[in-house]
Amino acid sequence: MKNAIVTGAYGAIGKEIAMGLLSKNYNILLVGRDQQKLDQHKKSLSSFNNLGKFQISCVDLSSKDDIFNFAHTISFNVDVLVNNAATAPVKRLENNQGIEMQWATNVLGYYWMITAFEQHLLKSEYPRVVNVASYWAGGLDLDDPEFKIRRYNNDAAYRQSKQADRMLSYGLADRYKNKISINACHPGDANSKLSNDLGFGGSESAKQAATTPLLLATSPIGIENSGEYFEHGRLNACRFKDQKDTIMRLLEICQKY
Repeated sequence: MKNAIVTGAYGAIGKEIAMGLLSKNYNILLVGRDQQKLDQHKKSLSSFNNLGKFQISCVDLSSKDDIFNFAHTISFNVDVLVNNAATAPVKRLENNQGIEMQWATNVLGYYWMITAFEQHLLKSEYPRVVNVASYWAGGLDLDDPEFKIRRYNNDAAYRQSKQADRMLSYGLADRYKNKISINACHPGDANSKLSNDLGFGGSESAKQAATTPLLLATSPIGIENSGEYFEHGRLNACRFKDQKDTIMRLLEICQKY
């Protein structure tokens, strides 16, 4: 049996990613910051039979300390890491370290999860990381990633965070070349708290939206490719991939936090 970690596991798409992995007999560690929602999700999953094993862990995915402390408690190898957690608060918020919440959760959280679980992943035979990004991406400003200068807008902050997620995937795929496969994807448009916070509904079910992340997490395509971007189950050209200088600068900025 393979081991997988899914962040943002009780969100609309996260739930379906977890269900998909469980149905394929993976052992899953479901991660989120809200203990009550994790407990509710655990109860709903417990009603299904013939699934893989699962555990829950309450972790603040906007906190470097929380993430690295969490990694230190894990002794098993990690075959699949799905970075799915995201937030889009309407008003500008900061985490306990004073970092703007979208930048901390949506971007740094991905970076910290990969670096914190590096050794767990490297112990797997075919380790892979799936970064749930979005086609709704752009406007990354590395001179003001936390909207300290610009007027905060949750849509603009979300779009730049998803551009950063795609660029992180390309940069880290190069760093871990031939060691860990790292890909980014647009999950699909599902109605969720996050989409509602951004002023959108959803044209797809959560199960449909989880199809591409699950494909990358479980099928050969997620190992045979690394440093790529996928939409609707297919490899998709990305306008950010060739911005090498920006990618390197982004990695340097993430490293400094």
